Amino acid sequence: MQFNAKLAAVLVIAAGALAGGAYTLGVKQGAKQETPAAPAGKLQPGAQAPANHPPVAQVAQQEQEPVREGKVQTDPSAKFTHFRVGNRNVKDIFVDGKVVWIGTSGGVIRYDTASDQYKLWDARTGLLSNGIFHVSRLDGKLMVGTYGGGMSLLVDPAKGEWKNYNVPDGLGDAFIYDVLRMKNGDLWIATWSGANRVKGGALDDRSQWELYTVENTRGGLPNDWVYGLAEGKNGEVWFATEGGLARFKDGKWSNWNHAKGLGAPYEKVRKDIEFKSDPGKMSEHHAKQKQEMGLQNVDIAYNPNYIVSMAVDRDGAVWVGTWGGGLSRYDGSKWKTYTTAEGLPGNHVFMLHFDRKGRFWVGTSRGLARKDGEKFQVYTTNEGLISDAVFSMDTAEDGSLWIGSFGGVTHLRP
Repeated sequence: MQFNAKLAAVLVIAAGALAGGAYTLGVKQGAKQETPAAPAGKLQPGAQAPANHPPVAQVAQQEQEPVREGKVQTDPSAKFTHFRVGNRNVKDIFVDGKVVWIGTSGGVIRYDTASDQYKLWDARTGLLSNGIFHVSRLDGKLMVGTYGGGMSLLVDPAKGEWKNYNVPDGLGDAFIYDVLRMKNGDLWIATWSGANRVKGGALDDRSQWELYTVENTRGGLPNDWVYGLAEGKNGEVWFATEGGLARFKDGKWSNWNHAKGLGAPYEKVRKDIEFKSDPGKMSEHHAKQKQEMGLQNVDIAYNPNYIVSMAVDRDGAVWVGTWGGGLSRYDGSKWKTYTTAEGLPGNHVFMLHFDRKGRFWVGTSRGLARKDGEKFQVYTTNEGLISDAVFSMDTAEDGSLWIGSFGGVTHLRP
């Protein structure tokens, strides 16, 4: 992500000319766009950060003196409405009744759809990091997973008090990508140093914290960088990692990678890989991973073992989105993969979402797709999206969709 310290975010509302209207929740005029050009990585000396994962220090300097609260003027008759958040990615969206929480690379925004009031929460108001990758509720409290600041609970919204959990409290890492509350009460946390389980969700009891890694699972967890979590139909836990898919059930581990059917082969997708930057040249971690996966001769953004997104359907099948290898489905016995050849708009799959009607949505680097049978209905900026890079989505009670992208949110009404 590129930043200019002279460009201040203003968090004001302004009408725009895009389809359905555009409303600004944090714009920096003239700043360069960030693009999803590479996955995250621990940097080699002198290397620059991947564009879609800004270092904490840069994120913290993103704004100077933003306006923290305001009111949006929306057009309820418009099918598409755009809410701009400036030069940021919207990594997660959580629709909480009439309130929409928007997790960005510059803090989390609370937007009240009933009053059109909004408020920004960031490192100046109690969070330990501005980079937000997960937003949900835990025991009635707003919970966010951050990039480098651990996990935080908003314990008192009126006073703006957060309770922060970090490595000394039991977290495997301060970088949190996903959090899952199981039906049995256990809490799972996806980090860049393995997956935490907090038995019974007892966050304040250090004895109830466990950490699962490649080492202590003897390779059952195929990679310590865990990006997604999901509960299966029979109470199993699914893990999306940079090294493939893993399942934990009754104390036993299983895993799958490209060699076992995950992701499309390189020859099928290489002509459609739009990102030419090689993560292995930017990150020691990714260079090592490419070698482990036999991809050392691939110098573009392709790694079918790297799972960026995951969802479990009503039948218990697991859907995973890969970094350049398309969309794969595992039904418990066999894999099936969809790529641009089958109608996907892009082979980098950032987001998967089942809406309230059970419809399946796929967010890619080149647009949003709704799966209808074996076909895909595609939405891009031509149809009204704010951006073709779709990172997050949630469904409101009225069936409308909130779609997070680079630069803002698209509200798609039924």
